Amino acid sequence: MDTLNRCGWTGMDPLMIAYHDEEWGVPDYDDQRLFEKLLLDGAQAGLSWITILRKRDHYREAFDNFDPQKIARYDDNRVQVLLNNPGIIRNRLKVNAFVNNARVFLDLKAELGSFSDYLWDFVDGIPLINHFKSVSELPDQTPESAVMSKALKQRGFKFVGPTICYAFMQAVGMVNDHVTSCFRFHDLTGR
Repeated sequence: MDTLNRCGWTGMDPLMIAYHDEEWGVPDYDDQRLFEKLLLDGAQAGLSWITILRKRDHYREAFDNFDPQKIARYDDNRVQVLLNNPGIIRNRLKVNAFVNNARVFLDLKAELGSFSDYLWDFVDGIPLINHFKSVSELPDQTPESAVMSKALKQRGFKFVGPTICYAFMQAVGMVNDHVTSCFRFHDLTGR
């Protein structure tokens, strides 16, 4: 029997438990994985994360494993094919945002060289470590996520509001929001 203390949001779903235990809050510096996670957090808008998590493999297949070079070349015909794909969220605004965001991502990389460095600068390159005792204490957004959101929007990214940016920051380990009683808090902070 599993006796590990976890953040309360995991519930009993094995997929959510694995995501919590293996991915959420782990610092990620890989440009393409960060690109994927930002798009998927945008796809989550108005939905629960488990919905996206259950469709993640379908998204990877439908969007060429989140290869920004390929996604940036999608035309109206490819978008229509995606909108007929039951494996993803078939929302035209979100699908078009993926294509738009791939193009903006490539422009940013051409200008700055690293998407990761650009994003991690919003937290001065080091994960912010919170000390929340309960999931109810976790904010929906923070001043840092608001600044990130504004900067991404100015560059042309879509579906990057402050709440989406905060969920993204939590997911990629820019913020450690594991509650202090969670075993992952201790694993990731050494405290």
